[in-house]
Amino acid sequence: MNLDSILRTEIQQAIQAVFGADTDQFQVQPTNAEFEGSHTLVCFPLTKISKKNPEETAKIVGEYLIANSQLVAAYNVVKGFLNLSLKDSVWVEVFTSLFSQANLGQLPKNGQEIMIEYSSPNTNKPLHLGHLRNNFLGWSVAEIYKACGYKVHKVQIINDRGIHICKSMAAWKLYGNGETPKSSGIKGDHLVGKYYVEFNKVLTEQVKELEAKGIPKEEAEKQAPIMKVAIDMLRKWEYRDDETLQLWKMMNSWVYEGFDTTYKKMGVDFDKLYYESNTFLLGKEQVLTGLENGVFFKKEDGSIWVDLTGDGLDQKVLLRSDGTSVYMTQDIGTAILRFHDYPNINGQVYTVGNEQEYHFKVLFLILQKLGYDWAKRCYHLSYGMVDLPTGKMKSREGTVVDADDLIDEMVAEARKQTLELGKTEGMDDEESGTLFNMIGLGALKFFLLKVDPKKKMLFDPNESIQLQGFTGPFIQYTHARIKAILRKADSLAIKTDAETLKSITSLETSEKALVQLVSGFESKLKEAAKDYSPAVIANYVYELAKTYNQFYQAIPIFTENDNAKLQFRIALSKTVANLIKRSMKILGIDVPERM
Repeated sequence: MNLDSILRTEIQQAIQAVFGADTDQFQVQPTNAEFEGSHTLVCFPLTKISKKNPEETAKIVGEYLIANSQLVAAYNVVKGFLNLSLKDSVWVEVFTSLFSQANLGQLPKNGQEIMIEYSSPNTNKPLHLGHLRNNFLGWSVAEIYKACGYKVHKVQIINDRGIHICKSMAAWKLYGNGETPKSSGIKGDHLVGKYYVEFNKVLTEQVKELEAKGIPKEEAEKQAPIMKVAIDMLRKWEYRDDETLQLWKMMNSWVYEGFDTTYKKMGVDFDKLYYESNTFLLGKEQVLTGLENGVFFKKEDGSIWVDLTGDGLDQKVLLRSDGTSVYMTQDIGTAILRFHDYPNINGQVYTVGNEQEYHFKVLFLILQKLGYDWAKRCYHLSYGMVDLPTGKMKSREGTVVDADDLIDEMVAEARKQTLELGKTEGMDDEESGTLFNMIGLGALKFFLLKVDPKKKMLFDPNESIQLQGFTGPFIQYTHARIKAILRKADSLAIKTDAETLKSITSLETSEKALVQLVSGFESKLKEAAKDYSPAVIANYVYELAKTYNQFYQAIPIFTENDNAKLQFRIALSKTVANLIKRSMKILGIDVPERM
């Protein structure tokens, strides 16, 4: 039953009948929670047709619908907004239609493809809290698009070359004494990150010594001995020096092994990996071709630039004077390679922090100037940074919160609180261990995803793990509660059938509220895709869980004597549980059967 479509048709007929105008140019939106009703007609634009003020217009349409509509039971007017309450029989029909759907929450395949990039770390340090938001956000957006019927390609570009990687290599070569993950007992990505921090400590000391001799800071950073080693390594790498390449491969292999462990712990995956070391050469070729075609220009020192001042931006270097690449070079190559690998994709989404917004404006514009029309189908999914109550994280100072450590801490806290609340009674060690991990990781993911991606956020581990409030554990607990109700229904041999459900003639207020929320999932899914925002799903599933708890507190289930009502409430509980599980799965969060 396409409720919204039928209602729009009835409103259109009402406008034609009372004002003599045939128009479908009107807005129907969900009713504000503080007012009675489910659908609201915005009447301000209709005053041109009605020749009356918005309130009078709303009342006239409302009276017609009461007298003639198959759907509308009551109305109220708030200024120029006509709030409509639908008949109980309508909500019963809506629910029975939803209850019979085998794949509720999955839209049909639409034949379209989309590529979504996320994670994209540097191989000079472990993943940290910021990477967690990135990975959870990109992975969830991919799942949202899958649920909307798209074929999705989940990818990442591994930034495995460049000056930052050479910094870790230089520090290890100078101070590592042959240390390896095996000899040190340190996870590979953490070990490489240790030397990235060491590089910056030494650099800071050397710069201070040079500044004391009267050398300006900017020049001192270039002259610092350790920086010269790193720059020399970058140059040797690009010219395929064997010793440099062997060191690079060894240290990167340590990092990849560490990353794989972290990704598994996080519960994210990829369909294809791209490596900057493989794509930067294609980018260099494109830059040189663009130079030949007059798209770019060369400066006296031999560096190649693009002039975007005519587009309101600035000039951007694409190849340094020594011929080495910059990030923009490889991003050009990567974008071209991806559209070559996947020619049918409708678009490409880059999940990258908002500090790179300018970078992507430049990238997409350069690609257009190179003649690639698909550049207009590239989108930067920009998100705000994550801070902690203790302040901003800084990789080079070693003050970041490692992803591994934070996940472990969240699971440990989940264990502590769950045991204190006695939620593991009757579980063996394996089952309880799975539950602790589910709650800890779920709390972390939900907290990072419930905020609009564009907003900067403060992550509070203690707040995220609570069983009450706008948290993952609250929703997980609600699901476990519903599953307990369904197990009891099974033990009492309570069956549900569509014909019995259709016989219901009236619904309680909280039942209608639940049916209304359930019926709105598809529109929320589409909204989340349009906005690239898992926060839409997180807010939806929280409202669903909260409304179910209100229903559970207000209405008896197993003490109900009317068999049809009893079946309806069991069926409604089952549908809500399925949608909670479906919604949370889209966020990458598992829900327990018992808790």
